[in-house]
Amino acid sequence: MPSTTQFDFDFIVIGSGFGGSVSAHRLTEKGYRVGVMEMGRRWTRETLPRTSWAIHRWFWRPRLGLRGFFNMRLFRHVTIFHGCAVGGGSITYAATLLPPPDTVWNAGMWRGLADWQHEMPEHYQTAASMLGIVENAILGPADHLLEETASAVGCAGSFCNTSVGIFQLDDQSPANDVPDPYFKGEGPDRGPCTACGGCIMGCRFGAKNTLDLNYLYLAEKHGARVFPETKVVHVKPLEGAQDGSAGYEVQTVSPSAWTRRHAQRFTCANVLFSASSLGTMELLFRLRENGSLPALSDQIGKHVRTNSESIIGARVPRCPSDLSQGIAIGSRVYIDEHTHIEAVRYPAGSDTMSFLTTLLTDGPAGWLRIARWLRNIVGASLRRPFRTARLFRPWGWAREAVILLCMQALEGEIEMCWRRPWFWPFSKFLSTRGQKVATYIPQANEFAKLLEAPQ
Repeated sequence: MPSTTQFDFDFIVIGSGFGGSVSAHRLTEKGYRVGVMEMGRRWTRETLPRTSWAIHRWFWRPRLGLRGFFNMRLFRHVTIFHGCAVGGGSITYAATLLPPPDTVWNAGMWRGLADWQHEMPEHYQTAASMLGIVENAILGPADHLLEETASAVGCAGSFCNTSVGIFQLDDQSPANDVPDPYFKGEGPDRGPCTACGGCIMGCRFGAKNTLDLNYLYLAEKHGARVFPETKVVHVKPLEGAQDGSAGYEVQTVSPSAWTRRHAQRFTCANVLFSASSLGTMELLFRLRENGSLPALSDQIGKHVRTNSESIIGARVPRCPSDLSQGIAIGSRVYIDEHTHIEAVRYPAGSDTMSFLTTLLTDGPAGWLRIARWLRNIVGASLRRPFRTARLFRPWGWAREAVILLCMQALEGEIEMCWRRPWFWPFSKFLSTRGQKVATYIPQANEFAKLLEAPQ
């Protein structure tokens, strides 16, 4: 490693999500000078939106004036939900922290590279301590509905509470903030969970263990500098050593500015790319193409793994219970050895996700499924026009709906590439190719059809 006295930082970390925040914390522990470049905003309890109708504070599309923390990227083969904020996706994730089954270590590209079953538990224990993982003690109506449906399909014995990184009091009653319960007073004060269901919209009570309250918080406390709303657009070796042994220059701009983009330049001895899978691949593709880092591997974008999941929304108009109450994901059931289903909720009033829903339709992707969907829409509108209209009414959706997140511990990957789309030949974009990720999981659809309104 080159002498670091002439640089702005010893390490520059690109991105403040899980990879970036953990790296920044561990590097500051070792005494390094660390700079963290984050494209998104810094959020506080006071600035987070109350509902998803505050689109400008929820969605991240900075060029359109939407400077939130949640984003959706639509590709031909997959749709990816991700976060963009100081703290990365932890601001909008459900805080469900499920250790993988042993079968995961015997599959995939990592199989045989190490004795993972013996190496990983120690690291999971460290993460559990940092993230304050506990067994969820707050079950809402949607969780009871999931358990009842599991009983109906014969898998009630697999129902269990999730492991979550959420600060919960034993009596589940709201209370004032308490001194840091995790890091012997080094961390911030915390508020207990109020079971409002707002985890995915950003916790406004300080209960969810987001990275800005643990790893990143401690990194900053010990000297790391975080640069919000700072997008890295260029990384190149300093003159004299194309292999980077003389250090790097990192160039940044404001992600929301159209003209005066507030360009900045930093120097460092080392660079860590942790700008999520999408952000990192996009930047690396650009750097390889423009020749800044010509030695980058041609394997960039290959074997990008997905969650192998399907999302099914079930709405119960005029439901007697408020399905938004609880935590974002409080329980799960296993319907077979590879497949589990979780009950997901948004807080009351966050009804905009209803615009992404339609009538449940069976069948694999293709024209036949589209034809079946049209048949279902027309048939439902003719047989029960008022009931069908109520299903598509956005108001009250979060109180009346439960989202079934069906995930499979199976092989699932796509390939990302850097190319010009047919509709815009002037520049290249991140895109996908190869086989589509399966989104139709028949057993999940059958499970959803058995949901009934809780009494």
